[in-house]
Amino acid sequence: MHHNFLFDLDQTLLDFHASEYKALGIVLRANGLSFSDKIYQAFKAYNKSLWLELEKGNISRAELFTKRFLDVFSRCEGDASGLDPLEVNDEFIRTMSVNGVLMDGALEFVRKLRKNIPDARIYIASNGATINAKGRIASTGLDQYIDGMFISEDMGVTKPNAAFFDICLDRIGEPKASCIMIGDSLSSDMLGAKNASLDSVWFMPSGNIMEARMKYDIDYCASSFDELYDILKKWASTVTCP
Repeated sequence: MHHNFLFDLDQTLLDFHASEYKALGIVLRANGLSFSDKIYQAFKAYNKSLWLELEKGNISRAELFTKRFLDVFSRCEGDASGLDPLEVNDEFIRTMSVNGVLMDGALEFVRKLRKNIPDARIYIASNGATINAKGRIASTGLDQYIDGMFISEDMGVTKPNAAFFDICLDRIGEPKASCIMIGDSLSSDMLGAKNASLDSVWFMPSGNIMEARMKYDIDYCASSFDELYDILKKWASTVTCP
């Protein structure tokens, strides 16, 4: 048995917003449209709301992708009348996939985890597009420390659905007690861990932390990679790996 660490990707190991900002600017300008901080902030906010709707099962992935680019087209200067939002979305995902940005200290943290915790296995458990996730991981060098990836597009189910984690556990092939979920999102990572009865670490917590810990049955909170390492090392010491 191993110590199986299931990491969310965006805003946990990779800086999603830095990659998103860069890719959106490249794609909009390449299609003759304007780009600004204001346009990005509107895209970011609307995109977040759409992903929450997807997590609830209220919209499909295709609807999410279409809606987010129709909305951003309406905010840009330039002629978007001939643009297909799904084609532009594909361009956006491809562009993001070669522009990965690590969270500050993430690579050193992962190296330390692999080196110092016996029988450590590191997995990615992420909602999103496969090409985007795998490409950004590879472009940062993070891929050399990863034992496996569970991406919602491949799996046909998203966090926080317990079925997502059932697939993860089935493929890992080890007891639930040997696994812990680490992520920044309450609505997908922490709720998903709760739904699947997995141990969890809420990374970079904000707001009413005590209320959230109770609501989502969160086991640990970490505000830095150093703190996260100490928590995971302590957790691993309680899991017996024969």
